[in-house]
Amino acid sequence: MKTPFWREKSLAEMTEQEWESLCDGCGKCCLHKIEDEDTGELFFTRVACRLLDIEACRCTRYRQRSVCVPECLSLRGGFTQFHWLPSTCAYRLLAEGKDLPAWHPLVSGDPEAVHDAGISIRRFAIPESEADCPEDHVIEWMD
Repeated sequence: MKTPFWREKSLAEMTEQEWESLCDGCGKCCLHKIEDEDTGELFFTRVACRLLDIEACRCTRYRQRSVCVPECLSLRGGFTQFHWLPSTCAYRLLAEGKDLPAWHPLVSGDPEAVHDAGISIRRFAIPESEADCPEDHVIEWMD
């Protein structure tokens, strides 16, 4: 049996297609985050970016996202700050030398597995338009 590409290559060595396939479709990276200026601690909120289709957990303007939302970060091309991603994120897991979990679509073969496992934001995220103050919507991950 052939070894999966994510076990053979570093993130930097992956093709664009391989890189993109690592996204599990959880939507967590599209939630607004708040950073404590004094400690650098990062807090996730349940407030989703205006471009996120919450039910699909996908960006509606993925290729144009950095133009539409200038503060949206691209993880490709020398990005090394994976600590701000959730601990379940494939990019962070691989950057930390860990493997993909069983529910990841590349492992399970099922794109719905991430939702079935309760990893995605589908059940709790709210659109930006419904949140006046993101600080009122801080969440804690249970992973």
